[in-house]
Order: sequence, then structure tokens, then C-alpha cells
Amino acid sequence: MWTRRLFLKSGAVALFTWGAGPQFLARAAQASAGRRKVLVTIFQRGAMDGLMAVPPVEGLGAFRPRLAMSAARSAGEEALLDLGVGFGLHPAFEPLVPFWQEKRLGIVHAVGSPDPTRSHFDAQDYMETGTPGRKGTPDGWLNRAVGLLGHEGSPFRAVALTPALPRSLYGEEPAIAVTDLARFRVSPAAPQAANGFEALYRETTQQVLRDTAGETFQAMQMLTPETIARYRPADGADYPKTPLGQAMRQIALLIKSDVGLEIAFAESAGWDTHVQQGTVNGTFARQAKDLAQSIHAFWTDLGMRQDDVLLTTMTEFGRTVRENGSGGTDHGHGSCLFVLGNRIDGGKVHGDFPGLSQGALFEGRDLPVTTDFRSVFCELAGGHLGVRDDAKLFPGWTGKRLPLLRA
Repeated sequence: MWTRRLFLKSGAVALFTWGAGPQFLARAAQASAGRRKVLVTIFQRGAMDGLMAVPPVEGLGAFRPRLAMSAARSAGEEALLDLGVGFGLHPAFEPLVPFWQEKRLGIVHAVGSPDPTRSHFDAQDYMETGTPGRKGTPDGWLNRAVGLLGHEGSPFRAVALTPALPRSLYGEEPAIAVTDLARFRVSPAAPQAANGFEALYRETTQQVLRDTAGETFQAMQMLTPETIARYRPADGADYPKTPLGQAMRQIALLIKSDVGLEIAFAESAGWDTHVQQGTVNGTFARQAKDLAQSIHAFWTDLGMRQDDVLLTTMTEFGRTVRENGSGGTDHGHGSCLFVLGNRIDGGKVHGDFPGLSQGALFEGRDLPVTTDFRSVFCELAGGHLGVRDDAKLFPGWTGKRLPLLRA
């Protein structure tokens, strides 16, 4: 699992070559960078309340006397944004409404993992490895997707804008984790490389290895600190000054710089809303506003590159249908996710929403999972990136893709 990995530690990239490093250098350098299709994923850690994000316009008030919001105009600033399909959108997500109206944004409801765990750690692990209920899976589904792309890739093929490599990018394929591209540089992975990691390969007697090593380092130098400092978002895109906002800004930079990015990962923390969840104000609203503004700025910034990009959110599970005694919601089961792209069958709530009758609830308390998250991710990886082997992308799964993309 750890034989080939390119990742960032303390602001510097280290290339570990336990067993097959030179092969990685050759394979990476042979690939041209340039314009690629890109899948962008945002993990909402803490379990987003899908019924607060995208509630049915009727029926939730009986379960949430303090948290349920109305779509009626008389509700004033507390009003939900009526999507016109039997669901509302929390007002903090208002920056996403234009994409919904343009039919670029779709929602999948009652989605999640079939495993019933309410452990954040286990549920996140299952979603990132893509093997619900199975512990010990050595690689993540995004890393497997990289291996199934069917063509060589640049060193920037898979990038996480996170302090550490996420579980979904563990595996055989090279991946980078970096929080600040301005500090992106190469550092030695071993004491013997103290005089310069590039020099280590320059000294090799194999001409081909010298050439590929040089090309690889040239690729890494595509993004100089000066280039990054000069970057200005397009069309007035205004990113929040938050970790998520800055991560999305840097993903846009990578895409528009044509360094060969194909899979990008970012994360948004703070969705565990047990206490004082709030309605138009509060913990949930703050997180939702940051997510919506970050996505809006990112999509605006892409401009003509929007056709190349597809974005999806994910979260480990949802929240209880009923509010708790602390003005919040507890760990539940099904939630919802957003998908954004020019080929998305947008302006729709996809999946099978079962309603909120007592008989429809999972264990009498939660929104059930009627759409396996793998159905969504297979559709996106397959339709956008061209990944064809669903059984290798998600081992042991025999389900079907959820149609989300227009031809």
C-alpha cells in the first residue's frame, strides 16, 4: 500500500520509494499534463443533517418543533428556499440556487452507507474505502479510481488540499496532500538525499532514469510561488477566508494551470450538530454558508473550464429525524449530497425519498438509506472520468449506478 506515494509533510513534498520509486518517476514523467476531466470531492465531516439542508416542505415540523423551518413567505428571513419539487433548501445554501435553476445542480436524498454504524470513525472509513462494514481495506476508492483511469498521469493527478492524506486516497497510486501550494517544494525523503533529492537521481548511471527524474521535477516546478502569488480568481469569484474556501481556490488554480489534475479532495469539518443546531443562525447555518459560498466561488472561478469539472459532496451519515433536548440532532442514518456539473441532470432531487411516516423510518428514528453512496460515486467516476469497472472500484458491490448525468 505504501510502495508509491507522493505526499506533503510540513509544507514540503516527500517522495518515498520503498520498492518501486523509479518506476513511479518514469510512469509520471511519461504522462503529459494538460487539460483533463476532473472529479472534485468535498467530505463534510461530522455528519451533515440532510433534513436540515434539504427538508421536505411538509411534515418535518411534527418532529422538530424548534428546528423545522417553513417555506411560507410569511416566515420572513426564516423561510426555506422552495425548490419547487416538494423540498426546500436551507437559506444558507442560497448561493447554490442559480446552479439549481440552471439545472447544473442536483441533489441525491436518503443516500449513505448501508452499514448501520453511528460511529463517525467507522462510517468515514467505510465511505472513504468504499467497503461498508469491512474494516482493514488497505486502499481508498479515489485511489482505486486513479488506477482505473486507463492512461498515464502527471504527478498532480490526485491532490488533497488537506493537512494529511485522506483515507480515500490511500493506496498504490501516487497522491499528494498539501494545504498551501505556495509552500510546495521538494524535500529529501532520506538523509542520503540531503544534498538535493534531484541530485540523487542525476547521479544514476541510467540515462532513462536521469531523463524521467528531470522531467518529473520540471512538472513539479510548474507551480512556482510567483505563479501562485499572481493568481487572481476570475469573474469576481470571492472565496471565503476559511480552510474550505482556500482549498477550493487552490483546486481551481490547479485545474486552470493545466498540471494534469484529475481527482481533487477537500473537506469541511464541524457538521456534528448535537447542541444548539439553530435554524437561520447557528452551527449548521455557519457551516452551510461556508460550503455554499466556497462552491459558488469555485464554480464561478472556473469559467470556461466548467465543462471539465464535476463536483460532489459526501458525509458519513445523517441525523435523527427528531430533534433532541439540547436543540440539536443526534447521529442518524440517511442524509443527502450535492452534485454539480454541466452534464448533471440538475434541478431534481434524485433517489427514493421514503417520507417521514413512522413505518418508513430506519429503526423508528432515522431517515433510511435508500440509495447506496456507491451508486452515486460509480455514476460520477464512470460517466465523467471514464472508469468502467465498477467491481474493481467498489470490491464486493453488485449494485447499479444511479443515473445522474445527461448524455
